[in-house]
Order: sequence, then C-alpha cells, then structure tokens
Amino acid sequence: MKIDFDGIQAFVLVAELGGFSRAADHLHLTQTALTRRIQKLEAYLAVRLLDRTTRSVQLTAVGRDFLPQARRLVDEMTSAVDRLKDMSRLGTGNVAIASIPTMAHHTLPAVIRTYIKEHPGNRIRIIESNASDVSRAVLHDQAEFGITIQLERHADLAEQPVMREPFMFFCLDEHPLSGRKSVTWGELGEAELILVSGLSGNRALLDYQLAKKRLSLRGTYEVEHLSTAIGLVAAGVGTAILPYSAIQEGAYPRVRRIALVSPVISRTLVLIRRKNATLSPAAAAFYDALAQKLAESSPARTRERK
Repeated sequence: MKIDFDGIQAFVLVAELGGFSRAADHLHLTQTALTRRIQKLEAYLAVRLLDRTTRSVQLTAVGRDFLPQARRLVDEMTSAVDRLKDMSRLGTGNVAIASIPTMAHHTLPAVIRTYIKEHPGNRIRIIESNASDVSRAVLHDQAEFGITIQLERHADLAEQPVMREPFMFFCLDEHPLSGRKSVTWGELGEAELILVSGLSGNRALLDYQLAKKRLSLRGTYEVEHLSTAIGLVAAGVGTAILPYSAIQEGAYPRVRRIALVSPVISRTLVLIRRKNATLSPAAAAFYDALAQKLAESSPARTRERK
C-alpha cells in the first residue's frame, strides 16, 4: 500500500492552520498545488476530509476522526527524518567492529577514547576474534567492518591496507640475546620458543613465509593466544616470535622486543568491509579514525619519530 505522505501532511496543516492560504505558505506551495494534494488524498481514500467554500474550510466528520491519526503519522515521520539527518550530520548511532585481539588491545582503546569525546552516547561493540572469524563477522553483518590480517582475499570483501608491521623476537631482559639490536632466524635454534597454534592467522602467515625461505619453526610450547605467549615470556618461561604490536610500550618493562632479520617477515593489517555496502555515519567516523590511528602508529613511522 502506497501512503500519500504529502497529502496527509497537507491535510494536517490545513486543519491546524485553518485554511489553504496559510498551509500553502508553510509548505512553500501555491494554493492550487496544495488543493491538488488534498484532492489526490481524498480520491485515494475515497472519502471527503474537508468541506470548503470560498469563505471557510471545515473538517468533515471523517476528517475530524482521521486528524489525530494523521497528525501522529506526520509527527513520527518528521521525527524519524530529523533523527536520520542528525545521524548523518553528527555521526550518531551504534557501531559494531570485529577485530583481531592484538588490535583490540593495542589500537582500539586510544581510538575509542577520542571517538567517544566527539560522539558521546554512541554505543560501541567489539567482536574480538581470530582473522578468519573477523571476516565471517563482517560477511554475516555481525559487524559493519573489521580490522584483521591480510591473508586470502574474499570476493565479497573490500580491503584497505592500513599498517605493515614485522614479526619480532620477544625475550626477557636476562636472556642472552636481550642486548642485541637484531637476531637472525638461524640464531633461534637454542631459544625455548613459545609458538602460537596453527589455527592462528599469524602462525599460518609465518609458516608460509618461512617455507618459501626453506625455514621452519620448532617450539617447546604452544598456546592459542598472543597474550598467553607474552605472559609466559614475562614470567621467564621462554621466548616468542610475535607481531610488533603484541605489547604496548611500557606494558611489560622487562620484556625486550628485538628485530628478526634474514629474512624480515611482516604482516599487513587491513580494514575490511562488505563490497557495495555503505557504512552508517557512526561507523564511517570510527572507520576513518581507526585508519588514521593505524597509519600514525605503524612501526616505520614510530621509528622515524624516534
């Protein structure tokens, strides 16, 4: 059923303002155009809403009965349109983001802190998952966009690379290699490595890149999450190969982060969203802020500032 909103709005204004002239001025229409709107509405409803003469306009019995409902419909539509305009202008609304754990811990808190100052009242939901599940969350509309590792591309997802960071060697400050500026992969043979399981996108990326160089990893320990690996390193249990952003500056004062070379292996972080899908104004504002923060906090730019 097609609802003639223009006609209903015209009817309400004529009834409330007491005539066609004032209603036409309010809508910036000619009286002829306003009359056509009322006639079109009455024809559609097959009832007369207004009795009009050259001197006066009176509501019919049906018009008096319909007016409260028509007024409510106009008010609700006007409020809904105003809310949408505010959402577009102010970026109000709720945001659902899917993120790999390192970015949820490393980058999102700072972005959220700035974002909520500019968009107070917006609710933010973070879906923290591994790389594959981040993609699924975006594909299934559980999140409007996600931050993840660039692995295999999905035909229905658009990617925006935002940061490239190396894998590094993490050890306690008392470890024999802790004073080195860089360590080669060949020198890790004696290290008691803590490896992330093969279900991790980071591990899959590492294994693939090392295999191309005819290298492989052997570890003493295996864990599911990067945070667990860092906790074990901090406790002096072993060493780990993790992305640069696995820890924030100052979070573990005794843990050293050392460059891994020969070869340097990096991961690329990407923002993903469904192709041909428009982000809500609230999500678009967060997306832009996150992209900017990631670009500013990339390891290369951090070293340049130092």
